Amino acid sequence: MSQHVEGIVYLVGAGPGDPGLLTLRAARLLASADTVVYDRLIHPEVLTHARPHARLVFVGKEGGGESVAQEEIHALLIAQARLGRSVVRLKGGDPFVFGRGGEEALALEAAGIAYEVVPGVSSGLAAPAAAAIPVTHRGVSGSVTFATAHRTGQAPDWAHLAGAETLVLFMAGRRLEEVTLALIAAGRAPSTPAAIVEAGTWAHQRVLEAPLASIAARAREEAVGSPALLVVGEVVSLRAQLPTLARTRPGVAGPEQFLKVEAGHE
Repeated sequence: MSQHVEGIVYLVGAGPGDPGLLTLRAARLLASADTVVYDRLIHPEVLTHARPHARLVFVGKEGGGESVAQEEIHALLIAQARLGRSVVRLKGGDPFVFGRGGEEALALEAAGIAYEVVPGVSSGLAAPAAAAIPVTHRGVSGSVTFATAHRTGQAPDWAHLAGAETLVLFMAGRRLEEVTLALIAAGRAPSTPAAIVEAGTWAHQRVLEAPLASIAARAREEAVGSPALLVVGEVVSLRAQLPTLARTRPGVAGPEQFLKVEAGHE
């Protein structure tokens, strides 16, 4: 009689978009996984690391849009692990930075499923860097605050966010006007340098700069889409002093790569 072998779930960060920023450990786990459960902003080239007969499951997580319910994702991960499979839960950026990786870890813990977390390069660091914006710089900013503009049911502490030396705001595109007005109302100077980084590290990355008071109008004029990060602080002004880096086109993906990848599996 064969003994049942429990599987394991790896919560893996795929990085900010450019497949060259995938970690070696992530690539190795993909190469051995039985099941890969992946989100929307995963570059197709990343999925080529999966072994040929792996089951690929798209769960389409997108802030503000339709996606598989989080509880369904939990159930899927648990069910696959209980079948004895090695499961890679592939998430954009880092699993524990606005990626709901903590919720998935808690669900796996409660179900008694073995799991590990594999950190990834967060877009909160990678996108500003690819846009030639150092989030910290001696004499300019000694700290950086990361926050999300996505509604979570709890009002942001705008006074705290307005006081950040450098503020990096995830998922800012749809609420940009609301966010900038709130920061100014909480005391941030309207003239503070700001930048919106659309599709950071992808080949079609765009960077728009403007004072905080007018960055929302600039983004609206240029039809900025998602994913987009807002960077607020004097560090944004350093971009003008880094023209070589600012001219660099990162990544290898095209705009169509944000669509669901049809991998030939469920």
